[in-house]
Amino acid sequence: MIKCVVWDIDNTLLTGTYLESGDQPPAPDAGLVEVARELDRRGILHALASKNPPEAADYVARVTRLPFAAAETGWGRKSEAVRRIIDELAIGADTVAFVDDDLMERAEVAAGLPEVLVLSPEDAAEAPGWPQFRPAVLTDEGRRRGQLYAQRRLRQDEARAFGGSRDDFLRYAGTRVLIAPAAAADLPRLHELSVRTHQFTTAAGPASEADLAGWLGSDRYRLVTARLSDRFGDDGLVGGVLADTGEPGSAGGPGRTAWTVPLLVMSCRAMGRGVLDALLAALVQQAAAAGAAELRVRCRVTARNVPLRLALAAAGLRASADQPSGEDQPVVFSRGLAGPLPAVPDWAQAANS
Repeated sequence: MIKCVVWDIDNTLLTGTYLESGDQPPAPDAGLVEVARELDRRGILHALASKNPPEAADYVARVTRLPFAAAETGWGRKSEAVRRIIDELAIGADTVAFVDDDLMERAEVAAGLPEVLVLSPEDAAEAPGWPQFRPAVLTDEGRRRGQLYAQRRLRQDEARAFGGSRDDFLRYAGTRVLIAPAAAADLPRLHELSVRTHQFTTAAGPASEADLAGWLGSDRYRLVTARLSDRFGDDGLVGGVLADTGEPGSAGGPGRTAWTVPLLVMSCRAMGRGVLDALLAALVQQAAAAGAAELRVRCRVTARNVPLRLALAAAGLRASADQPSGEDQPVVFSRGLAGPLPAVPDWAQAANS
């Protein structure tokens, strides 16, 4: 599924060449702009990669009124510009489409980034009818994705100019994380996260709404959500975790239990904003308060979920050396719950399940 379309500017989103237009820049291409707006309504992001000055990107954003999540301008290789956009948005190259009128530019991007779907403007005009551009599930948060990533750009610009630490900036930005038991109304969004998220997930595949509903109604499982907001905007529900509270434990003696986490999922938008740290700290504290001797997180190992595994390590969870290794192998990260536990950050509030 395509998560982001990266557009060229000249003779693509605009009907002419920006630098050759004199005092009157070219008008937007009405057909392609309408395509982009339809994709935006489906929660698909847009970005710009153009051999132009930054003013061209500002002009396109103004005349199209599209919420661009990223913009790369300059005269380097287009493949490098697209790669920077992929890294900035923390998405996979195989979820990106690139649109350019120039055959040589399309060929260069296709050679440099073979996972990217490369399209001509004529292809892009037909893209809304293709299955790659039709999300299987779309919630209110999903429909607002373009707006939320535009807010993300403003947040990142201000963070770069801020002189303090990350935690200081989170407080300055008015960050609020609410961790609470899931409700039935949260299930479509949790399902959507499990479908769309590949970097910040422990699971090998999506969790269906039926499975989520079964866990929600069980005495054995705790299904918890994380919501995020700050003065730049309200991101809504950005993460969730499922804890199995009934597995016999290997630590703490007879009668003690381990909580096991088969599913932890987080939106890429929450990366670096303290949500995952807060969620893991709250989970550790809740497991300890319930009398568990150990917390275990089952996590598949992939090249794309390294940030998630680093967060598990920061929360004190470790993988033993005698477990399977290799891409997509499930590994159990665990920690005992005796002794000092990680504190929930002061910008987060955790309600008991």
